[in-house]
Amino acid sequence: MPTKKRKTFSPEFKRDAVHLLSRGDKEIAQLARELGVRRNQLYKWKAECDSRGDSAFPGSGKKPKHVGNDDAAALKAEVKRLREENEILKKAAIFFARESS
Repeated sequence: MPTKKRKTFSPEFKRDAVHLLSRGDKEIAQLARELGVRRNQLYKWKAECDSRGDSAFPGSGKKPKHVGNDDAAALKAEVKRLREENEILKKAAIFFARESS
Protein backbone atom coordinates (compact mmCIF):
# COMPACT_ATOMS: atom_id res chain seq x y z
CA MET A 1 0.00 0.00 0.00
CA PRO A 2 1.60 3.31 -1.03
CA THR A 3 2.13 5.85 1.69
CA LYS A 4 0.49 9.20 1.34
CA LYS A 5 2.94 12.10 1.26
CA ARG A 6 2.23 14.70 3.87
CA LYS A 7 1.54 18.24 2.66
CA THR A 8 3.94 20.87 3.87
CA PHE A 9 3.26 24.57 3.97
CA SER A 10 5.70 27.43 4.17
CA PRO A 11 5.70 29.76 7.17
CA GLU A 12 4.54 32.58 4.87
CA PHE A 13 1.56 30.51 3.70
CA LYS A 14 0.61 29.76 7.29
CA ARG A 15 0.86 33.42 8.32
CA ASP A 16 -1.23 34.48 5.31
CA ALA A 17 -3.84 31.84 6.13
CA VAL A 18 -4.04 33.06 9.72
CA HIS A 19 -4.36 36.64 8.47
CA LEU A 20 -7.26 35.63 6.20
CA LEU A 21 -8.86 33.76 9.09
CA SER A 22 -8.50 36.79 11.37
CA ARG A 23 -10.10 39.11 8.82
CA GLY A 24 -13.30 37.09 9.06
CA ASP A 25 -14.40 37.73 5.46
CA LYS A 26 -15.21 34.06 4.90
CA GLU A 27 -16.45 31.17 6.97
CA ILE A 28 -13.70 28.93 8.29
CA ALA A 29 -14.92 25.91 6.30
CA GLN A 30 -14.91 27.85 3.03
CA LEU A 31 -11.46 29.30 3.71
CA ALA A 32 -10.09 25.86 4.56
CA ARG A 33 -11.46 24.40 1.30
CA GLU A 34 -10.02 27.25 -0.76
CA LEU A 35 -6.60 26.90 0.86
CA GLY A 36 -6.61 23.09 0.71
CA VAL A 37 -6.11 22.57 4.44
CA ARG A 38 -8.18 21.08 7.23
CA ARG A 39 -10.30 23.46 9.26
CA ASN A 40 -8.71 22.41 12.55
CA GLN A 41 -5.26 23.04 11.03
CA LEU A 42 -6.17 26.70 10.58
CA TYR A 43 -7.15 26.88 14.24
CA LYS A 44 -3.82 25.32 15.25
CA TRP A 45 -1.87 27.79 13.13
CA LYS A 46 -3.86 30.69 14.62
CA ALA A 47 -3.16 29.45 18.15
CA GLU A 48 0.56 29.20 17.39
CA CYS A 49 0.60 32.73 15.95
CA ASP A 50 -1.28 34.04 18.97
CA SER A 51 1.09 32.39 21.44
CA ARG A 52 4.45 32.82 19.66
CA GLY A 53 3.93 35.93 17.54
CA ASP A 54 6.70 36.53 14.99
CA SER A 55 8.61 33.42 16.09
CA ALA A 56 5.76 31.12 15.05
CA PHE A 57 6.54 28.53 12.37
CA PRO A 58 10.35 28.57 12.65
CA GLY A 59 10.96 25.74 10.18
CA SER A 60 10.03 22.31 9.04
CA GLY A 61 9.95 19.06 10.93
CA LYS A 62 9.82 18.42 14.63
CA LYS A 63 10.99 21.17 16.87
CA PRO A 64 14.41 20.34 18.29
CA LYS A 65 15.06 20.53 21.98
CA HIS A 66 16.86 23.73 22.80
CA VAL A 67 20.58 23.25 23.25
CA GLY A 68 22.28 26.09 25.08
CA ASN A 69 25.60 27.58 24.02
CA ASP A 70 27.46 25.83 26.84
CA ASP A 71 25.94 22.49 25.89
CA ALA A 72 26.75 23.01 22.20
CA ALA A 73 30.36 23.88 22.98
CA ALA A 74 30.72 20.81 25.20
CA LEU A 75 29.25 18.59 22.49
CA LYS A 76 31.60 20.04 19.85
CA ALA A 77 34.60 19.41 22.12
CA GLU A 78 33.43 15.83 22.72
CA VAL A 79 33.04 15.22 18.97
CA LYS A 80 36.54 16.59 18.33
CA ARG A 81 38.03 14.35 21.03
CA LEU A 82 36.25 11.27 19.72
CA ARG A 83 37.38 11.94 16.16
CA GLU A 84 40.99 12.24 17.32
CA GLU A 85 40.70 8.97 19.25
CA ASN A 86 39.18 7.31 16.19
CA GLU A 87 42.12 8.44 14.01
CA ILE A 88 44.62 7.08 16.57
CA LEU A 89 42.82 3.72 16.62
CA LYS A 90 42.81 3.55 12.82
CA LYS A 91 46.57 4.19 12.71
CA ALA A 92 47.18 1.59 15.42
CA ALA A 93 45.10 -0.99 13.53
CA ILE A 94 47.13 -0.36 10.35
CA PHE A 95 50.38 -0.61 12.30
CA PHE A 96 49.47 -3.91 13.96
CA ALA A 97 48.11 -5.32 10.68
CA ARG A 98 51.51 -4.68 9.05
CA GLU A 99 53.39 -6.18 12.00
CA SER A 100 51.40 -9.41 11.95
CA SER A 101 52.01 -9.96 8.23
